Amino acid sequence: MKRTASRRSHRLADQIAREMAMALLEDVRDPRLELVTISGVTLNADLSIAQVFYTLSGDATRLAGAAKALDQARGFLRTQLGKRLSMKFVPDLRFSRDTYLEDMVYAKPEA
Repeated sequence: MKRTASRRSHRLADQIAREMAMALLEDVRDPRLELVTISGVTLNADLSIAQVFYTLSGDATRLAGAAKALDQARGFLRTQLGKRLSMKFVPDLRFSRDTYLEDMVYAKPEA
């Protein structure tokens, strides 16, 4: 996925991140998505794909369940984005778990 650095794409990515977080909080009723936090969004060059990064802690089954729930809720969340942002073309959503904080906190110090 080729990323773009335009001001418009950064602004749109920030809006998508805010609205995704609100949709998860207010509209989604799946218990597997409790405590899922949207940490960021990146858009590709033509703004057709939004890579949504999320954080979640827990064991492997909880992480797998949340990933499956996000994948199943993709269409619903995309519809909610279209309504909230009044966009003609809503980007396709792809979800990735963000492990940056965990890597920084639990990283083993180099000797």
